Amino acid sequence: MKQYPISRDGWPYLVMLLVLMFISYLLWPWLVIIPGLLFLFVLFFFRNPERAVPGDELDLVSPADGVVMDVERVYEDKFLKGESIRIRIFLNIFNVHVNRSPMAGKVVFQTYRAGKMLPAFKSHASELNEKNYIGIENQYLRILVTQVTGFIARRIVCWADVGTELGRGERFGLIKFGSCTELYLPSNITVSVAQGAKVVGGQSILGRVNVE
Repeated sequence: MKQYPISRDGWPYLVMLLVLMFISYLLWPWLVIIPGLLFLFVLFFFRNPERAVPGDELDLVSPADGVVMDVERVYEDKFLKGESIRIRIFLNIFNVHVNRSPMAGKVVFQTYRAGKMLPAFKSHASELNEKNYIGIENQYLRILVTQVTGFIARRIVCWADVGTELGRGERFGLIKFGSCTELYLPSNITVSVAQGAKVVGGQSILGRVNVE
């Protein structure tokens, strides 16, 4: 998919706000400030920057911008079907919300689950909120990335389908207006981040595959 500095998913909002700005100006020029500020916020929220991906094919990069909420060992029953390392990343409304593939590989699993809209930073939000699952596989391992909505986030967007080949750091979707992204890894990964770390999608290295 061709990428633009402003994600295409934000364009309808921007067009609508431009129309509102025009109408507001005709009614009362000072009124244009309200839709104008909203226009600038949407422009900022849907920014889609280019990123230089560091490391090599064994390094796993962050799937999102934000703060690491926790790094835990859990049982993952959808795709990995076993003990896994889960890294949860909280995105506030000021973070870039484009999601990126942690590694190069093929999408071999994708499913969606309807759910609630609890604040994404709550510990039980992962189990109850709306969620999209993306399973990626390459010659080294299988990983699962989940997109989780939050209290403000109302829409998960995923551009990748089963069979899609993704490059390391390549964009595959976004979550609109605040959310959480989770990464489930098998146990043969050396994790290099901890709770509280600030990460940048496609740039921050979260771990490395142990191939020996």
